Amino acid sequence: MARCEDGVRDSGAFRARVAGWCEAFTAHGGQRYALFTEDTFDFATALLGAWHAGACVYLPADARPATLDALKAHVDGFAGRAPQGQTVLTPLAPAANEDGASTAFQPLSPELAALVVYTSGSSGEPTAIPKRLSQLSSEVATLGRLFDADSGDVPVLATVSHQHIYGLLFRVLWPLTSGRPFDAHALPYPEDILAALQSGPGLLVASPAHLKRLPSTLDWASVRGNLRGLFSSGGPLTPEALQACRDLLGRAPVEVYGSSETGGVAWRRRDTDDSASWRTMPGVEVRADEDALRVRSPHLPAGGWFTTEDRARAVPGGFELLGRRDRLLKLEEKRVSLSAMERTLVAGGLLREARVLPLTEGHRVILAVVGVPDADGWRLQESGGRRSLSQALREKLAPHFESSALPRRFRYLEAMPVNSQGKSTEAALAALFDPKRPPFRVLERSGERVLLEVEVPANSPYFDGHFPGSPILPGVVQLEWSLLLGREHFALPPDFLRLETLKFQQVISPGTQLTLELTWAKESGKLGFKLTSAKGSHASGRIVLGGGAG
Repeated sequence: MARCEDGVRDSGAFRARVAGWCEAFTAHGGQRYALFTEDTFDFATALLGAWHAGACVYLPADARPATLDALKAHVDGFAGRAPQGQTVLTPLAPAANEDGASTAFQPLSPELAALVVYTSGSSGEPTAIPKRLSQLSSEVATLGRLFDADSGDVPVLATVSHQHIYGLLFRVLWPLTSGRPFDAHALPYPEDILAALQSGPGLLVASPAHLKRLPSTLDWASVRGNLRGLFSSGGPLTPEALQACRDLLGRAPVEVYGSSETGGVAWRRRDTDDSASWRTMPGVEVRADEDALRVRSPHLPAGGWFTTEDRARAVPGGFELLGRRDRLLKLEEKRVSLSAMERTLVAGGLLREARVLPLTEGHRVILAVVGVPDADGWRLQESGGRRSLSQALREKLAPHFESSALPRRFRYLEAMPVNSQGKSTEAALAALFDPKRPPFRVLERSGERVLLEVEVPANSPYFDGHFPGSPILPGVVQLEWSLLLGREHFALPPDFLRLETLKFQQVISPGTQLTLELTWAKESGKLGFKLTSAKGSHASGRIVLGGGAG
């Protein structure tokens, strides 16, 4: 049973839609299809329809034009969303049998080449990973053995996307096999989670990125009794996020450790601070040592051991993680461990999180840091500027690394940028250093409004030629920045439709410190923006968006 915005869809409606999708895939005749839709009911029925048509489903992580275009060479068609100019498959009316009955489904083969998922791309380009139905079935059965008894028969709510393996398993396949209802739409904001739990009991499938942003100002105490289960996966849960779950939600989440390649490997629930070790899932074997954690399980293709990117230490009943394996880079003929540099940055204070990545500038490669400052780090930046914080971090690194390897570029954020899987990809981090993207800091944030402090760099390429001797920021750039930053903070539709009530009141000069207020009205599809500074108002208006609802 699926809970949709227009009502509840029962098993009969589900089977009919699966049959319609099966007819569509069969009629089209291909064997490989890309599937992207934000509606979980449509997604689940299309997935089952494709499998009953004998087709393999490719799951793009997002619906960006570049992502979908890259799939054109690998698939025979698209369902849900498609690149421009491509036909989009939709479910057909299923044909009746001679006796008037609807489509009769036959058991699926465990050997069906069912799925191709992609790694998050957190350390480079996403990698395609094929999955047979037997692997998915084994993993869902494992989830049932571990969690069915304690979870009850309540609906599954989710903040994560079903386009990734974690969301697919916990939000779609596990509910379908266990008979639990599931919500057709995700809950992107804390206010959505609260409202969903106020309406009744539920299991919440979340990511660390969502759990560490739970505002204490919301009335979580009123819904604790309705939260019957809490799951987290996709990355490490910080001590602050764990404590917030205990304090606000009244329980520690079940944390699931795994990856797109391995599937689920282990789990834990840290009700106390001394319960940090991971318990291996049934049927999974691990070899844990400080060099690497190796895994063998029915969630993997049959064969040998898979070497993960994590280091581990064996303990009774499981293992403890020791951090990521060193990512080595050759720089100025010297080997530099990016992982060691990240650990040094966090251990030295001033930053709560740090990611180090290589950037190409001209003919040379330099290192860049994306950091989430702690309270001391923000105070240093506020008193001495961003340069002071960057210099302090370089000084902390200097005793441990060659001077030629020290980072040259820095960006500071309230939180790491994450995708719908809760991962910070290298592409997203590198985009922070695009000279066309303005540095910013979040001042206030809610479900429908965000207030940003935006820096207008004097060296921005947008000032080139506009105008010589008297540079000003073009109005089209102000619109572009508003839309760009709006997409980073709200789940906006993909298509630009028009502008409304657009006003440009004062020019913006190099070095200006702007305040950008963004408001999102989902019902009308309007992103409002207002740019101000100490000089007063600069620009305002509304950007109307649409398309791609599913």
